Amino acid sequence: MKRRVSTLLVAWFSVLGCVHAEFFTSIGHMTDLIYAEKDLVQSLKEYILEEEAKLSKIKSWANKMEALTSKSAADPEGYLAHPVNAYKLVKRLNTDWPALEDLVLQDSAAGTKYQAVMSADDCFGMGRSAYNEGDYYHTVLWMEQVLKQLDAGEEATTTKAQVLDYLSYAVFQLGDLHRALELTRRLLSLDPSHERAGGNLRYFERLLEEEREKRVSNQTEAELASQEGIYERPVDYLPERDVYESLCRGEGVKLTLPGTKYQAVMSADDCFGMGRSAYNEGDYYHTVLWMEQVLKQLDAGEEATTTKAQVLDYLSYAVFQLGDLHRALELTRRLLSLGFIANLSVQRQFFPTDEDETGAAKALMRLQDTYKLDPDTISKGELPASLIPVSPGKHSRQRRINLPSLPAFQLARATVRDPKTGVLTVASYRVSKSSWLEENDDPVVARLNLRMQHITGLTVKTAELLQVANYGMGGQYEPHFDFSRNDEQDVFKHLGTGNRVATFLNYMSDVEAGGATVFPDLGAAIWPKKGTAVFWYNLLRSGEGDYRTRHAACPVLVGCKWVSNKWFHERGQEFLRPCGSTEVD
Repeated sequence: MKRRVSTLLVAWFSVLGCVHAEFFTSIGHMTDLIYAEKDLVQSLKEYILEEEAKLSKIKSWANKMEALTSKSAADPEGYLAHPVNAYKLVKRLNTDWPALEDLVLQDSAAGTKYQAVMSADDCFGMGRSAYNEGDYYHTVLWMEQVLKQLDAGEEATTTKAQVLDYLSYAVFQLGDLHRALELTRRLLSLDPSHERAGGNLRYFERLLEEEREKRVSNQTEAELASQEGIYERPVDYLPERDVYESLCRGEGVKLTLPGTKYQAVMSADDCFGMGRSAYNEGDYYHTVLWMEQVLKQLDAGEEATTTKAQVLDYLSYAVFQLGDLHRALELTRRLLSLGFIANLSVQRQFFPTDEDETGAAKALMRLQDTYKLDPDTISKGELPASLIPVSPGKHSRQRRINLPSLPAFQLARATVRDPKTGVLTVASYRVSKSSWLEENDDPVVARLNLRMQHITGLTVKTAELLQVANYGMGGQYEPHFDFSRNDEQDVFKHLGTGNRVATFLNYMSDVEAGGATVFPDLGAAIWPKKGTAVFWYNLLRSGEGDYRTRHAACPVLVGCKWVSNKWFHERGQEFLRPCGSTEVD
């Protein structure tokens, strides 16, 4: 486009130069100006056509985004509950919107509430992310999905040659030399000048020739031939991987108590009054709950004197006060689209980064493995019905804590203690955010501690603070022990209260799919239900660790998981839980 504008300006100044050079003194020279002006008009028309094409693309993008946001913004939490939607939102804000940053930024990119379809370009991004991480197993799965969608006629910026470039090398890394050679030849048939493919072809052919010379066993060749592009996932560091993931899929013993569902019927105006009352009290947590309910009822067509603009005005500021800047920006844009005028200045530093996009891709692949979802299923946004139980109602008669309003409540990436150094550090096998609450932070914390003490018969005087944790998209904690093992440093020595004798885990939210607490050695799973809890002893009465308590938090597939837990320690429990007479008591 800049080249076209430059050409137009050059032609224009050329004509001006001709005039100033006294071409009028010669009719022969004047005729040259006629053709020069004709060229100028032609250049102008071409410029207009390119500008119109550019504007058409912008309008098309704007219409597409408007259609998406009108659906997703009606229920942002429901939209983000689907992992594909969450991934695509991060990807759009990090990759797609910057390309249009200087054009129009009136609507925030979002997704469709009832669909979460991944395009061929989306799948290619997933495959490339896996490739960059050296994860060739997932690279193959995603690149094959891209080819499938391209072969079906889907329009995309990604070309088959690009896909085959990644795919051929990935299958080679998985040991399938024959298929790598076949895919490389296919790549060269599409792009004969591809230098890397030409070099790879010669290298693969030489390796095959060396295999023939060494007379590779027929068994190995037969095994490769029978794979037909299907590969086993590489063995990793987790010995109970298969059992753990089968339990997460609901294939073990289920120990969940049935939940209770509460319903209440209020008009949109009634809900708006509740939300405005909460707002005036500075209770932004409940402001958000009520204002979201108003939007839901208005979007359903309920007649009311309250307008969406009034609701969004309160809601956008309330979510900002709760620290959700991204959503506050989204809601403000929606408010402005209804007729409000303001100067919008999008701060790019608040948008997701490349690291965020990579993290979202990793989370989606983690869900893919755990719940046995193939890329085709994820691409279509389909999730097995067996993995999506009906969620109980959101209303509760219990006293709740407005967590974001607590001064001490600051969610941070959860850490683990390095067994060798004893230093706290983040780990890829624990993906969540947590915060610690003291009794004086809120009366509910003190009452909850007392209730756990009465239920267990153990004292909380030597227990750790109440930990609150949030698991978002793909949030998980792979199999681990809560207690310190004999081969580790005494990680709790600084506390002076001994080892962790017991764990009390409270479920503070329902989870639409995934998020179970599983015990691989016992073959049991506890599925989150708001208001329920699970308790277990980590140590035998002898003080030795009970290795049957190795447990995990399954990845959250759909929804959001909130839990709180209390770790009881040995000191102070001597007369409340006396020692046994043998080592295994």
